[in-house]
Amino acid sequence: QVQLVESGGGSVQAGGSLRLSCAASEYTYNTNVMAWFRQAPGKEREGVAGIDTRSGKIYYADSVKGRSTISQDNAKNTLYLRMNNLKPEDTAMYYCASSTTWPRWPPHIVDFAYWGQGTQVTVSS
Repeated sequence: QVQLVESGGGSVQAGGSLRLSCAASEYTYNTNVMAWFRQAPGKEREGVAGIDTRSGKIYYADSVKGRSTISQDNAKNTLYLRMNNLKPEDTAMYYCASSTTWPRWPPHIVDFAYWGQGTQVTVSS
């Protein structure tokens, strides 16, 4: 059972930056994809960034592309999402998720068996 714990969210002004972290209890031998999703009130959960843990291939949603960087530290079993130039529309609960299925982009919610509890990001104008 993989446990994921996010941190790093907070309240910032537009144009600011945040780095989200996701500490995993383990990267199992069959963990194929780690991803960040977000869900704003009244909206569906969407995948914003993902990384194929074997090939290193990275995906970004158009909404965050050019402003965000996903990375992983395998020694620490930690996934990161650095977000710059934050906008009010980035306000959402951000979730880290882990998948053992074959990577497909954008990330599909149904592929991810393990989820963190989420960390809130609030961007004010």
